[in-house]
Formats: sequence, C-alpha cells, structure tokens
Amino acid sequence: MHHPGPPRFATVGESVELAPRQPDPGMAAEWRLVERPAASTAALGDGPVCHLEPDVPGVYRAAVTAPDGTHEQVVRAFPSITETARFSVTAADFDCDGGTDDLAVADRAIVIGKFNDFTMGTHWAERDGDEWVIETELPPGTHHAIFSFDGSFESTATDEVTVEGPGRPRVELTSQTEDGGLVVSADARAAPSGSEPEVEFYLDGRDTLEESAVTIGSDELRVPHEALPETTRIHAVAVAERHSVADTLVVERDSGTGNATADGTVTVSRPADPPDWAGDATIYEIFVRSFAGETVDTSFEAIEQRVPYIESLGVDVVWLTPVQASPTRHGYHITDFFDTATDLGTREEFESLVDRLHDAGIRVVFDLVINHSSRDHPAFQLHRAGVPEYADHYERIPASQDVSDIDWAGEDAPGYYFNWTRIPNLNYDSLAVRRWMLDVVDEWRDVVDGFRCDVAWGVPHGFWKEVRERVKADDPEFLLLDETVPRDAAFAENEFDVHYDTDLFDTLRDIGTGEEPASALFEALDATVEHGYPDRTAHMRYVDNHDEDRYLDECGAASLRAAVGATFTMPGTPMIYAGQERGVEQQRGTMRWHDGDNALTDFHRRLAALRADHAALRSPGIRPVPHTVETGDADSVVAYERTDGDERLVVVLHFGDGTATVSLDTPVGDTDLLSGDPVDSGGAVEVGDVVVIPPASGH
Repeated sequence: MHHPGPPRFATVGESVELAPRQPDPGMAAEWRLVERPAASTAALGDGPVCHLEPDVPGVYRAAVTAPDGTHEQVVRAFPSITETARFSVTAADFDCDGGTDDLAVADRAIVIGKFNDFTMGTHWAERDGDEWVIETELPPGTHHAIFSFDGSFESTATDEVTVEGPGRPRVELTSQTEDGGLVVSADARAAPSGSEPEVEFYLDGRDTLEESAVTIGSDELRVPHEALPETTRIHAVAVAERHSVADTLVVERDSGTGNATADGTVTVSRPADPPDWAGDATIYEIFVRSFAGETVDTSFEAIEQRVPYIESLGVDVVWLTPVQASPTRHGYHITDFFDTATDLGTREEFESLVDRLHDAGIRVVFDLVINHSSRDHPAFQLHRAGVPEYADHYERIPASQDVSDIDWAGEDAPGYYFNWTRIPNLNYDSLAVRRWMLDVVDEWRDVVDGFRCDVAWGVPHGFWKEVRERVKADDPEFLLLDETVPRDAAFAENEFDVHYDTDLFDTLRDIGTGEEPASALFEALDATVEHGYPDRTAHMRYVDNHDEDRYLDECGAASLRAAVGATFTMPGTPMIYAGQERGVEQQRGTMRWHDGDNALTDFHRRLAALRADHAALRSPGIRPVPHTVETGDADSVVAYERTDGDERLVVVLHFGDGTATVSLDTPVGDTDLLSGDPVDSGGAVEVGDVVVIPPASGH
C-alpha cells in the first residue's frame, strides 16, 4: 500500500516530507494540497516526494495519487515558539595550533549547528570588532554553534546559548471497554516549564473508521465496538505552548468473529513502545577493527573466538560498528550495502558470529548507515558522471554553497554534513533511493536483532516511521536505536525505541572535569522530561563511544568508575564501549588484552551483575537522598534512592580522588552490595567510587 502513513505533527516553518510508502522507483505519484488554513499560502511542488512547509497554524490535508489509488496525509501545524539567539566567538576561542594571527583578517566564519543540520555554507558569522557574530531564531533549550573559517575543522570555536521558554508536554493513551464501546483516555502532562496542555485526537487515513462514529471529549475518545473496522489507529497530541510527541494506540478486531464485542475480540497495542527487554538490557559496543588486539587482524571469526569474554561481562546486547564493505577502518564509508567487508569475512562468517552470540543469550545490533554512502560507491560515481538513472540519488547543493577545496564535477556539489566530503548524503526525495534503502533494511533485519541507526537525524522522519512499521510487523522485539546528537524527542514518535542520552553524557564529562557538581546528574535526567520524551521511552546511558574522546583520557581514572556507576544505577539502558572496561585511553584504540586493567573489568562485571539481580536499579524512578560530606569534596558526591516498590536501594557516587565519608539522611546497612565490603564508619558511609546499600534492618 502506497499510503504515506500516520498524521504528521509539526510547527509553522518546519518542513514535512510527504512520500508514498513501498515505492517503486519508476511509479507515478502526484501530490496536491486539498485543504489548508484560510490564511495559508502554502503549496506543494512537483514530484512523487514533496515538502510541505506550513506557514500558519492549523490542519493541512495533502493527497497523493499513486498506482493503488488516492491517499490523504494530514499535517497538523502548531505555532512556532522561537527567540532570536546570538552566538559569538573571538580569536582566542579558536583551537589553533599555529596561533591566532591568521584569523585577524577573516571577515566572516562558517557556522554550523543543529539549527542548520550541521551543514556548511548556509550560515555565516560576520566580523563585529573582535568578535564573529551570528543571530538566528531558535526554540527554547540549550543550543551550540561551531565556528570554522575554512570548513576543514582544523581550527574551530564553539559557543553555547540557552533560550528560555517552555518545554514540550507529554501524552499517554490508555483504553478500556465501557458501555459496549471502546474508550481511549489521554493522560496529558505539562512540561516542568510549561502550562497545562489540552488534547487533540486524530484518526489514521489508512483505516476505514468513520469520523461520524467517534465521539471526542476533552481528554477521551469513544467509539462503539460495532463501528470498529479490523484495524484502527488512534493518535493524540498534548498541546500547550508547544505540542507533544504523538502517542498511538492500534485497535484490532478479530475479523473471524464478526462485529467486535466486549468479550475479548478487540486487542489494543502500543506501537511506539520499546520492547520490554530493552529497559533491562546492557549494551556492549564493539569497534570491530580494534577488537582482536595488537597483532591479530580483527575478523568475524576473531570476534567469535572472544565471545566467552563478552559473555563474562554479563551484557545482553552487542552493537557492532559497520560490518559492510568499506575502504575505511571505521566502516562508515560504505561501498556495498548488501555484503560484508572482505577484511572482516564472508556473510556466512558474519552469520556464524551472530549465531554464536545468540547461543550465549546475547542479541546483536547492526550499525545501519543509510544517511550517506562512500564517495567511492559506484552509485555516487555514476551520479557525478552524469548517468541519467542515478541523477537523483544524492543531494545536490549550489557550488556557491560548497566550502570544501574539492573541484567537484559539474556546476553543483554534493550535500554533506560537517566536513564529511567523503560521505555524500543520499537524496530521500528520490523514490529510487527510498526503495534502495528499504531493500538494505530488508537485507539485514532477519539476520540481526536490531539496528543502531547512524546519523539518524539526517534521514527524514517519514522514512523512519516506515522502517519501524516494516521491521516491527514481523518482529515486535526488534530494536531501533537512534544516533541523534543532540537528542531530539521527535524521533520517539513511532520511530525509535532507545535514544542516545547526550544530556547525561555531557553532564558526566562536566562532573569529571570539575565544571559541574555531581548533583548535576539530576538536572540531566530532568532534561529528558523537559524535552518531552514519553515516559515509556528508553534512553542509552553511556560515558564513551567511538565518536568521542575516552572518558578516562579526559577525566581520569578516579571519576571514571563513578561515571560508569551512574550509567548502571540510574534509570536507562547502560552501554559499555569496548575497551572502556580494560582501561583503553584512545578513542578507537586497540583492545588491551594482555595489559588491560583487570580490576576495572571486574568492576564492570559486578555492576552488570548487580543491575541484573536488583530490579530496583532497572526501575524508572529516582529520588535524591540528602546527605552531608564529612570528609572529601562535597561537590564530588551525589546520593540517590532507587526502588521498584518492593526493594529500596541507596546509591552513593564519589567522583573525586581517595575516599569520601558521607552521612546519609536515611538509615542504611553497613555493607556495599557492589563490592561486598563494609562501608560503615561510625554511622557514616565510606565511599571510594560507587556503593550500593540496602536500607538498615527494620527500615
């Protein structure tokens, strides 16, 4: 079915891509705008994939005529809340190895950030005295801008601004049978900085439920059982100053029983929820080509031989960096999406590794790279050489916007992010590209247990929604993990199960370097709610990954243990980046097998085992525990309580050197569950890095 999917929700000025699903590259598809608010002058362009940019709040309806009929797409646009923000840097802010004299003559600088999708050449800062300044409209939140003079990233400066304003509300749908009908209730919750929201319900154009059969109140929707078709999708958003991520229920009626009744013929599911196992899992990321050691070439066979070690860590999921054909060590410059890299091994050897991990009870997450290809991919070479069949496969930008020193063929240049000139962006306005990448998804989804989606923020939302429905239809337990940096709750709307928590990552770094107190952890968790992530969403908590400098190198060994302890004892899904547990200091450094830090490795094993054994550490709630630091730096200590209702544990983290003595404002036992050692010191707790303590007997 070519229907474009569920209703879409956006703000005024935000572009929404509209595309038929299950595309055939040569099929005819034509869009038209059949309804728009009275004050709107918005229009749609030509082509099977169009972009609607709402210009006033309200409901827009677009229709696409495809080979299987005409389908409608509803787009609800909400007011845009923005404020003019000013970024500025001086020459002293640039990390120039050769000094700053060469900057004195620069009249302007390239600026990239989330506001322009990290795209070079679209925004420029102008010289204003000793500063380079740019102003742009931004929504509430903390924003970063990166300044560069030549686009090479050899010399950059960064500025941060915070735009005050309300966060996004949240909404959760539940259902029950009442008086011969289905009642869907919406629990709308305000953002901490926002006002109380109202609720809007939307039906799905793919279903045959008549709007006349539905009764909508302020926070509930009712429909008689006899009016329900075989499948009904119900969507809702909470609306205050800003709108929420939509929540969805899917109502299914057993077609073999005639009309639905209250006797169990109706089932209701929540398609946006992550698999239950995701919240209990521990992820282990392997940068594949550095894993085998100093003198052994990493291959699938070499990794398979080391599965007993992975198993000993107590992890549940292995995320492998790209295993497809690529000329690079990191593998993200893919030259063949459908085959494995020859240096790693054959497809059969890869599947053998997956089977071996499955035998160990470990799921496998595949690094899905579909934002771009290598510049050496045959498709890109044919595209640049003017072969007509490949003309629309990659993004094109005006040559005047390109800031690289590359002499591109033709009068345009490829689209790319940052300074990534060797990995041009695929063009999702092309049906051929969408079909191509759906085929890539199909190629690997039955082999592995999930996808970690590289540069997820660069691929259109509508495409991710199609991918989710595609993989979940056959396997609801399949995992989708997004790389969205910085994090964005929009990718939780029927797209991804688990999300990078960049807020906690940055905060742990700031605590480790002494820029923030340990209590800032709570602010990082509060940011999840302020962003508007649904309560059921899962978040990956981590201190390292292959794109970042190692925590050990930046912050030191003393705070590393406490930071890792935070990822395992706070709500969320912890991730270990291979080598983190062995004391590797280089970002993508070789695994330290013969000279690694065994004590640190055992520390990670004990944290994983403790979390697996105590449901309280996997529960969603957290409560700060008042405390007094009697010896040590007060800013380096934080304490909190974790409970699942049946069990209560107190966690104390110390990010400083040596040992801190901490008096807690709650009675606790005298033995640390993590180490098994006594921690009592005259009624206080002695903590070197991490202690996890049950309540005192009788409390």
